[in-house]
Amino acid sequence: MSNVSIPKGTRDFGPDVMRKRNYLFAVIRNAFIQYGFEPLETPAMENIETLTGKYGDEGDKLMFRILNNGEILEKAKSSETNNSLIKNVSEKALRYDLTIPFARYVAMNRVTLAFPFRRYQMQAVWRADRPQKGRFREFYQCDADVVGSNSLLNEAELIAVYLDVFKSLNLNVEIRLNNRKILAGLANLIGAAERLTDMTIAIDKLDKIEWSGVKQELEKANFTSEQIAKIEAYLSIKGTWKEQIAQLHTIGLASDEQVAKGIAEFEEVMRLYQSMCGTNDSIVMDLTLARGLNYYTGTIIEVKAKDVAMGSIGGGGRYDDLTGIFGFPNMSGVGISFGLDRIYAVMDELNLFPQEVVSATKALLIQFGGVAEPVCLNTVRQLRMNGIAAEIYPSAEKIKKQMEYANKKQIPFVILIGDTEVAQEKVILKNMQSGDQQLLSLAELIQALKN
Repeated sequence: MSNVSIPKGTRDFGPDVMRKRNYLFAVIRNAFIQYGFEPLETPAMENIETLTGKYGDEGDKLMFRILNNGEILEKAKSSETNNSLIKNVSEKALRYDLTIPFARYVAMNRVTLAFPFRRYQMQAVWRADRPQKGRFREFYQCDADVVGSNSLLNEAELIAVYLDVFKSLNLNVEIRLNNRKILAGLANLIGAAERLTDMTIAIDKLDKIEWSGVKQELEKANFTSEQIAKIEAYLSIKGTWKEQIAQLHTIGLASDEQVAKGIAEFEEVMRLYQSMCGTNDSIVMDLTLARGLNYYTGTIIEVKAKDVAMGSIGGGGRYDDLTGIFGFPNMSGVGISFGLDRIYAVMDELNLFPQEVVSATKALLIQFGGVAEPVCLNTVRQLRMNGIAAEIYPSAEKIKKQMEYANKKQIPFVILIGDTEVAQEKVILKNMQSGDQQLLSLAELIQALKN
């Protein structure tokens, strides 16, 4: 037998996993729809120039590039001028996230869209990262964005989407907020305004490598010891969001115009959210939150699960003029993303998936054959017509084999219809967990399974 495998960082999803994933998709999709977002899909691949330069140097390194067709590769191998041909070997790449393709779509369809445009998108993305727990090379994002509006009400609503979804999933989370203008002001005050991206990429690793590792990253990026000391003082600020803002004033950082704008935006987002939904202790200010992607310009958001050691399970933020890179300037937007794969891992570890998603089939009809067969066929049809997921075992095998099948698939009920039951116009309903049995009419069976 051949030793077959799949690429590292990718996975097959069997039926038991897909039922749970589809449950997550449904909960997230329903929340998006309730908030007025419209569905969108974009191609798995984009032109190289669409993606490169949008995520910083690190993002470009993690991008999966697609080789052109084999004919060009053969010419490159055989031609004396293969150096010029190799430059054209890759013209496309797998999408790195859903935001840049969304911006490209908006720019291409600006005439037909109604602004502000609210869209949701649930598709796979690819990154050539090192596979580890909760981190894959192929994974799904579930995004919602509003483009064409500067209103901070959009940020407040997206935070509400997060909290509604995680409440539905019974998952305890912390919503961490910061503002890139505060970070831009910090970079300006330490004399490193042009190196904001270097600074935020280093700070963004704080959760993974702690301060000692971040300090080394900053030293490698040639930040001075004085600059690093000021960054450390900033990262040491703690307390409630009101206390943290007070400390920004105390250390003089709030005097910077950019920082003052960032603080004002943060306070307004909190005011709008609380006016709409009330106070929520799950929302905190985290001045260490940086989100290293280049395109964020205002509010930045990250979601952490409280009960499991896991990286962020969601994130997003405000991006001004993202569509400008595609020739459609002055279109501010804001968006969030659910990390479906990590949410799945957290839910599975905490055993939070509802029992009804563990098995798609609610009842299995045991086959006895003979005169019972047409009654079984009619019964399974009636169950399905009443919205009950039901199977009939395809042949009259030994009862033990059919019961083992039900157990392996975690089907909660089996239905037995033998000659005696046919004569009585009844069925036996057996609860596979408790072992309890009931003798029921068809109408009673349908009612019992519905309940």
